[in-house]
Amino acid sequence: MTTNRTTGGTPDGPTWALVRVLRDPNAGLLLAGVVVSGFGTSALWLASGIWVKDLTGSDGLAALCLLAMWAPTLAGPLLGTLSDRVRRKPLLIGTSLLMAALLLTLVTVDSPQTLWLLFTVLFVYGAAGVVNDAAESALAATAVDRSLLGDLGGLRMTATEGMKLLAPLAGAGLYTAHGGAAVAFLDAVTFAGAAVLYLFLQVREERPAPPAPGRRGQTAEGIRFLRSHPALRPLVLAGGATMLCAGLNGALVYAVVDGLGHSPAYSGVLYAVQGAGSVVLGLCAGPALRRLGERRFAAYGIVLLAGGVALRAVPSDPVAWACSAAIGAGLPALLIAALTAVQRETPGPLLGRVTATANTLVFTPNVIGLAAGAALVELIDHRPVLAALGLALLVPAARLFQSAASAERTDSRSSSDAKPAW
Repeated sequence: MTTNRTTGGTPDGPTWALVRVLRDPNAGLLLAGVVVSGFGTSALWLASGIWVKDLTGSDGLAALCLLAMWAPTLAGPLLGTLSDRVRRKPLLIGTSLLMAALLLTLVTVDSPQTLWLLFTVLFVYGAAGVVNDAAESALAATAVDRSLLGDLGGLRMTATEGMKLLAPLAGAGLYTAHGGAAVAFLDAVTFAGAAVLYLFLQVREERPAPPAPGRRGQTAEGIRFLRSHPALRPLVLAGGATMLCAGLNGALVYAVVDGLGHSPAYSGVLYAVQGAGSVVLGLCAGPALRRLGERRFAAYGIVLLAGGVALRAVPSDPVAWACSAAIGAGLPALLIAALTAVQRETPGPLLGRVTATANTLVFTPNVIGLAAGAALVELIDHRPVLAALGLALLVPAARLFQSAASAERTDSRSSSDAKPAW
């Protein structure tokens, strides 16, 4: 088991959050791994769709690239079990090297008849991502000082969103110049680079205990733990409800752009502003979590998201930019709070399963919302839908505020009962 290091009395604030993380060798290596592998992932995410579109001319087949990468999320509870059955550092290294090798096979994809290989690799890519996310989260909870988990989660979000701003452009440019095989090779190199970074993690892991009989029971342990935990259950429920609304909102972006009188390409401007909001939020997340706690931090984020979604109905460019920034800051607040709470509250032997299960319960509604929104936008005007979504988002926010207040009252009573009578 890893011995945690304390960070001392470092001042609080966005700049010091980065300093605190980089001063911890393991936290810095994990963050660097996210940056390196995230760049390749974001580049391939866009280029794969362009690749399929160029080979087939089909928008539907191009959309299947994203579906192939997302589909394994549905098996999160099962895939997360793997990260609890083996040592997590070798697992991260092994899956990274496996993906580097598989991506190199894509140099043979040059016709519609070979697209089966691309879709197969993308599906394995998604499954490996679920396993790696669970293993990385579990490893961070033991290899990094617990006081740094909020800072690391925030900076991880900043790095991820920053890559989404830069890497797709780089991937599209590389694809235009050298084709899809070059983008696949770039992603393979980033996976290999991440594996090297993970190799230098300073962590001693005990051999996991032998699994109990019954695979179904092992897989369900993550669900049972989340359902019974008084702090994690409201966060995960609020996360699922919020991501459902976020998916519906995301499907309406082109209707919003039409209402502003711009071409569809203008959506790239709104996404860039949204990414900038996420970057700023990620830098502030650690100090805010320490000040507010996970549930209040998440609740304030949902309120900010609700305002951004509802006001998108206003046909004004400055308002649309402000709303995009609010959405970019509000939604990650919930995700960072939920992941940090899972890391802090879950016993080490269960952490892989609980993390993967929480991700499935939170992110699956987003896919459902995207599909429902795509159908809804063809039937009714988007503006009343946005207003209704803004109001609906206040419900999970209110529940989290109530949960946080209830927990504080319980802690207060417990403290009073613990005081000796005179």
